[in-house]
Amino acid sequence: MNNDSKILIIEDEAPIRRFLDILTTGHGYQVKTVETAQEGLKQITTWNPHLILLDLGLPDADGLDFTKELRSWTETPIIVISARDKEADKVLALDAGANDYLTKPFGSGELLARIRVALRINTNINSAELSQYQFGEVVLDLAMQTVTNAGEAIKLTPKEYKIFTLLAKNMGKVLTHKQILKEVWGGNYTEHAHYVRIHIAQLRHKIERSPAQPQYIITENGVGYRLISDD
Repeated sequence: MNNDSKILIIEDEAPIRRFLDILTTGHGYQVKTVETAQEGLKQITTWNPHLILLDLGLPDADGLDFTKELRSWTETPIIVISARDKEADKVLALDAGANDYLTKPFGSGELLARIRVALRINTNINSAELSQYQFGEVVLDLAMQTVTNAGEAIKLTPKEYKIFTLLAKNMGKVLTHKQILKEVWGGNYTEHAHYVRIHIAQLRHKIERSPAQPQYIITENGVGYRLISDD
């Protein structure tokens, strides 16, 4: 991993903060740690981290409000790390703008994998938008507005194409049902999660080798979906 990648840890519990610091620096990342939202805001504006690891239970701010504030002016990926383990809490954090959500306690390997995905998201943000995405033999070409599998055209409905494109542009990021509904159907449909489930099932049948065991469109139970690539 490129050791130029900078990670800001905003966590008020000293043992967890030390653990995260040791884990990430041990894997070659540049790391700074702070205990409060105010200190975090200062580091974000002056140090420009590539990724933020954020605890929701901060002493000086609500983590959800802080995430919304950050999203109003920065696209830096945010991984929420929290003891709040209810699906509703995850949805709130993701709808607020977090890229991912890990519940304490978590494994080192899982966190490092999520970090790698989030840093790829940051790379895509800071480069020209891709015009083509590939998943195995499936290719989504935004310029041509086509989807092919091993060179053969796949016919998607307009809604399926919009969902696939939305997931691809947010590669690795968890998108909630509400976020997908708002982008694809509009703001008046944000409570109709079954619309998304039906179209995701149809999309999987067209692009996945085994729709019952999807390799690319991954379900986050009770929350939403994320699209992952082979690498």
